[in-house]
Amino acid sequence: MAKPIMLTEEGYKKLEEELEFLKTEKRTEIAEKIKVARSYGDLSENSEYDDAKNEQAIMEARIVTIEATLKNAQIINENEISNEYVHLASKVTLELIASGKTVEYKIVGSNDTDPKNGKISDESPIGKAILGHKEGDVVEVETPSGIMGVKILTISK
Repeated sequence: MAKPIMLTEEGYKKLEEELEFLKTEKRTEIAEKIKVARSYGDLSENSEYDDAKNEQAIMEARIVTIEATLKNAQIINENEISNEYVHLASKVTLELIASGKTVEYKIVGSNDTDPKNGKISDESPIGKAILGHKEGDVVEVETPSGIMGVKILTISK
């Protein structure tokens, strides 16, 4: 059996919407590109046709990936999560010990990550290191640039 893929409800809905878009609008759009490219004649030297077929293959692979993800998804019920420890779906405020800088993150499954908007994966170096810890804990995080200390200031939903 496949390993469950942890998703927030928001992440699950986002994948469902992307799947619907790909299966309807995008498939139609690419089919039209292929049809137009075919009308140019000789397919052996038709770069538009090759590009459209490549785009179609990439899109179909993405559809298969999303379908597999949704099939194996386990949605996290954020209401059932306590703020005692850092879990998937926890919002945390951390102090970066070396600089004294504070950062806020939401810990999400690997399919929900969006670092620019403060969503980091439970499989990222920081996410993995702080899971299961509580407020006040100082945790060492192994990063590509070396060991970094972080202090968990707050945990919320």
